[in-house]
Amino acid sequence: MRLYQSNRKQIRSLVNLLRHIFCLSILIGILSACEFPQEKQVAISVTLNVDGQSQEVSVPAGTNARQALEFGGVIINPDDRSDPPFFTILSDGAIVNLTRVVEEYVIEESILPYETQVLRNESLPEGERRLIQPGVNGIQETTFRIILENGIEVSRNQVNSVIIQAPIPEVVMVGNQAPFASIDIPGRLAYISAGNAWIMEGNTGVRRPLVTTGDLDGRVFSISPDGDWLLYTRSGESEEVINTLWATRVVEDEIQMIDLKVSNVIHFADWVEGSVNGVVFSTAESIQSPPGWQANNDLKFLNYSSSGWVSRPRTSIRENSGGVYGWWGVDYVWSADGEQLAYSRPDEIGLVDLETERLVPLYNFPPLQTRSDWAWIPEIAWSPDGLFLYFVDHTPQEGLSSGEHSPLFSLAAIPLFGGVPISMIPEVGMFANPLPSPARRLTLTNENSFQIAYLQALMPTQSQTGGYQLVVFDRDGSNPNILFPPEGTPGLEPHRFKWAPDIDGGVGSDIIAIIYQGNIWFIDVVQGTSQQLTGDGLISAIDWK
Repeated sequence: MRLYQSNRKQIRSLVNLLRHIFCLSILIGILSACEFPQEKQVAISVTLNVDGQSQEVSVPAGTNARQALEFGGVIINPDDRSDPPFFTILSDGAIVNLTRVVEEYVIEESILPYETQVLRNESLPEGERRLIQPGVNGIQETTFRIILENGIEVSRNQVNSVIIQAPIPEVVMVGNQAPFASIDIPGRLAYISAGNAWIMEGNTGVRRPLVTTGDLDGRVFSISPDGDWLLYTRSGESEEVINTLWATRVVEDEIQMIDLKVSNVIHFADWVEGSVNGVVFSTAESIQSPPGWQANNDLKFLNYSSSGWVSRPRTSIRENSGGVYGWWGVDYVWSADGEQLAYSRPDEIGLVDLETERLVPLYNFPPLQTRSDWAWIPEIAWSPDGLFLYFVDHTPQEGLSSGEHSPLFSLAAIPLFGGVPISMIPEVGMFANPLPSPARRLTLTNENSFQIAYLQALMPTQSQTGGYQLVVFDRDGSNPNILFPPEGTPGLEPHRFKWAPDIDGGVGSDIIAIIYQGNIWFIDVVQGTSQQLTGDGLISAIDWK
C-alpha cells in the first residue's frame, strides 16, 4: 500500500513537470511568432548639383538633403540654401540643388553736383551776370548690402551714406537794376535777401554779398559796434538743431565765416560792447511739439578770434523756468553805452545784474493769453542816455474779468533814476516796437535830445494780424507824426526797423530804414518823405551801424 502511494506521487510530479514543459514550449512559440522580421538596409542614389558641377552619390535610405551633401563631401556655408530644403528626407533618384549665398558690403563713391545760386543785384545793369563763387562738386560715399546667389547679385540695399566733401554752390550775380536813385549813407547797412546777407556801404547803389549760403533765418542779425563783423544765425540741418550762430567779417576782401559752435538761439544774441569779439546769447532746447523749442532762459558769453578760435561759453544766468509762459523764452537789450542789459519776458521786464548774475524785476504785467502755441514778449528799448526804458505794456480792458485776455497795449516808459512807469501813448498794438533815435545836440538849448519811433497798429484791438504805420514823437510824448505808409495803402508788417547811426555828430540820424512789402525804404523824419531802395521784394531783416 505504501509503495502504491509513493508511485502515485511520483507519477503526479512527472505529469506536472510535463505540463510545465508543454506551457513553456507554447509560450516560446508565441514569443517567436511576435518577433519582427529584420529589414535589410537599402541604399538609394541621389544627384548633387553644387558649384556648377553635378555628382551622383549613394546614401542610405532615410537620409535628408543636408546629410546627402555631407556624404558627397560638400562644405555647407551658414547662408547657403538647398532645394529641397536641408531637412527633407530624400527618395531614390532625388536631385539636390545647393545655392551658394554670399553677403557683401560695398562702398561706392559718387559725385554730388553743385547747385547754382542766382543773386539779384540792383546795382548791376539788367541782364549782366558776374561769377561770384565758382561751384565745386561734392563727394558722397554710400554703403550697400549686396546678396549674391551662385555669384549673381540678387539684391542691393543702402545701409549708410556719408558726405565726404560737401558741394560748394556756384554763385552768380545777375543785374536787376531798378529805377531807384542812389544816395550816400553813413556807416554800413546790412540786410537779408532770400536767405543771403548783403551790405551797403557809402552809397545805397553799392551793394555786395557777405554770406551766400541761402539759409539765414533772421532770428539774429547784428553788426558789431565797430561795424567790422556781422553776427547771424543759419537754419539747422537736423531736427535737433534749429539754427547755428555765426560771425562774418564784413570788411571788403576780408570776408571770413566763423562758426561760433552755438545752436538753438531763438530770441537773443548780440555783441558785447568794449570786448574783443565778445558775444552774449541765450539758448533753447529743440523739441518735437510746437513751437519746436523749450527755452532755457539762460545768458552766456563767449569770445572768438579771426583765426577761428572760439572760447568755451561762460554762464551768467543759469537755466530757469522763465516765469509764466517761460517755455517761449526771454529777450535782452543792451543800453547804448553797453553798460546795462535789460530783459523782457511774457510777464515781466527788468535789468540783469551782471555782477551778482541775477535778474532784477522792474515791472510786472498780465501775460497775454494767446490760446495758441506762442507767447507775446514786449519789445523794449533804451533811451540814448540810459535813463529811460521804453516798452509796450499789456493794459487791461474794461469789462473783462481777466487782464490776460485784454487786446489792448500801450507805449510806456520806466524812469531808471526812480519813479513809477509812465504811460505815454495808449492802444499802440502788441508789436509797436519803440525805438529811440541817437542823441543829437539842440542848437538853441545845447542839450541832447532824441525822438522815438514806433509802429502804430491800424486796428489796435486786432494788432496781432493787422498792419501798422510808422510814427515818430518827441521824447516827452508830444508831437506825434505819422510818416509811412500813406493812408489807403497796406500797412507795415511788424519788424525791427533802424535809425541811421550817429556818425560825425549825428549825421543821418533823421533817417529811418524800414522794410515795406519786402523792400528797404528810407523815411526822412524831418522832411516826411520816403524813398524806396530795393525792388526784389525779398528783404527780411536789416541792421545799420
